[in-house]
Amino acid sequence: MGEWAFLGSLLDAVQLQSPLVGRLWLVVMLIFRILVLATVGGAVFEDEQEEFVCNTLQPGCRQTCYDRAFPVSHYRFWLFHILLLSAPPVLFVIYSMHQASKEPGDAAAETGPPCARGCAPCALRARRARRCYLLSVVLRLLAELAFLVGQTLLYGFRVAPHFACAGPPCPHTVDCFVSRPTEKTVFVIFYFAVGLLSALLSVAELGHLLWKGRLRQAAERDNRCNRAHEEAQKLLPPPPPPPPPPALPSRRPGPDPYAPPAYAHRAPAGDSEGGSSRSKASLATVRQDLAI
Repeated sequence: MGEWAFLGSLLDAVQLQSPLVGRLWLVVMLIFRILVLATVGGAVFEDEQEEFVCNTLQPGCRQTCYDRAFPVSHYRFWLFHILLLSAPPVLFVIYSMHQASKEPGDAAAETGPPCARGCAPCALRARRARRCYLLSVVLRLLAELAFLVGQTLLYGFRVAPHFACAGPPCPHTVDCFVSRPTEKTVFVIFYFAVGLLSALLSVAELGHLLWKGRLRQAAERDNRCNRAHEEAQKLLPPPPPPPPPPALPSRRPGPDPYAPPAYAHRAPAGDSEGGSSRSKASLATVRQDLAI
């Protein structure tokens, strides 16, 4: 189990750069493949050659018939499958560690993260890391499909309990029998289903990465256009200042339109004198009438 733990620790480091779909693939890889094969697969297929019985005592006939029935052992075929599937993620981890080792640790600790110091080198490193991870996903998917096709061609979906073998060194047609064929059939179908699920997850992760890459390219294109527009605006001469507003003509203070008229305050002088003379004349007339 030591080698499985080492491989699991390497695959666990991949999830730092993986999206959600990639982490689901890691869960399927660690639990439904490595753990199941390490705990159950060895017990099922470890005695397949010893329990492969043929109805002959001819030396070498049983070994030859076993080789014809199973050109590659199921257990060793799946071990090689897991190692080949783990190669692209492990190579990506090695590449990421190599790129991280190029960063000066002391300078990064003093001046902050490397992306804060320079945008262009950081963007270039991130672009290279994304391309490397995308390449690892493509290689992983190709290896998955190749092993699914190989398992179908080598074993099919059923382990037959009886195998008829003919040819040297067997003197005649020999009947051979496989141990626990039903259990092995269930395990073969389970492993093929896990491989199919893993391939679908790899296709989904590949589509997700391509879609995010297209969105990122569109955003970078817009940023470049904005920066070019800002630089062009800086190169243009500054616009002339606007002319001052024209001066308004001065107005003399006029009468208040809401003020009451002058006659409301006092009567004219001529009118008051005329009224007093008329009142005196009428008083003299009244006196003459009384005297008469």
